[in-house]
Amino acid sequence: MKHYMCFDIGGTSVKFGVAGENGALLQKNEIPNVITQKGVDGLVDSLASVTEQYRQEYSLRGIAVSTAGVVDPEKGLILYAPKYFPGYPGTALGERLEIRCGLPCTVENDVNAAALGEYWLGAGQGAKSLFCITVGTGIGGCALLDGRVIHGAACFGGEAGLQHITPECTWEEMASTRALIRNVAAAKGIPETALDGRKIFALAQSGDEEAAAAIARQMDDLATGIANICYILNPERIIVGGGIAAQEAYLYPLLDIALREKLFPLVYGKLTLRFAALQNDAGMLGALYNFLMRQ
Repeated sequence: MKHYMCFDIGGTSVKFGVAGENGALLQKNEIPNVITQKGVDGLVDSLASVTEQYRQEYSLRGIAVSTAGVVDPEKGLILYAPKYFPGYPGTALGERLEIRCGLPCTVENDVNAAALGEYWLGAGQGAKSLFCITVGTGIGGCALLDGRVIHGAACFGGEAGLQHITPECTWEEMASTRALIRNVAAAKGIPETALDGRKIFALAQSGDEEAAAAIARQMDDLATGIANICYILNPERIIVGGGIAAQEAYLYPLLDIALREKLFPLVYGKLTLRFAALQNDAGMLGALYNFLMRQ
């Protein structure tokens, strides 16, 4: 079996694993993302070190990378990155890893990679067209058609969280987990630092009316943005990922009802709503799928 080194680079940690060409992860772990302390060179050093470690055990055929930031996947180039990735924009990450490790390398945006992973092995299997959103501190998105990412002219395609729902407010400002925390904290008159997503869902499931009302509002706001996507792209499947995917049993009915109210019956009738299935492995597996499709 052919083996590949897979990385999923997030803001605080880097998930990694060795996978077979069928997507089976044989090894997986994570290390801290050192970019804020050691810069891009330190990040590249850490990825190369992990790769060399596993080359002692596996005959690796390539390196597949998923990363935060806007990526030009043809060049493996970081075009834009959040402020907690100092020096990252302009980094030819794919080329640097190829030179360091002597292996072919592909790089893709993390949300795009997660969508590809779900398409290949998860909740997107069998869908000709889909849109995947990840809900966390913000909202990320990716459109796939026939298993290929619609990157757009500036590689900014799918960034649906930045759409304006009102003149003053973007979708992610209204419907992200950060917005949920803000709304519950305001309702209870407590600091936002006293809450997180897990605590809010635990409160709602124990009968807390303020938490339940805030979650219902979040799902309605989430459905508004999804409806906009459906009217523009008319995908056959919507996949909801990110931390809230773990709350599928609670959230699915709320989101489904809201979508049914906001969509024309013809559009709603052709739409399938799914929650992400691959959890923390989606980025690595999608990075691998991207690598295999580009060889």
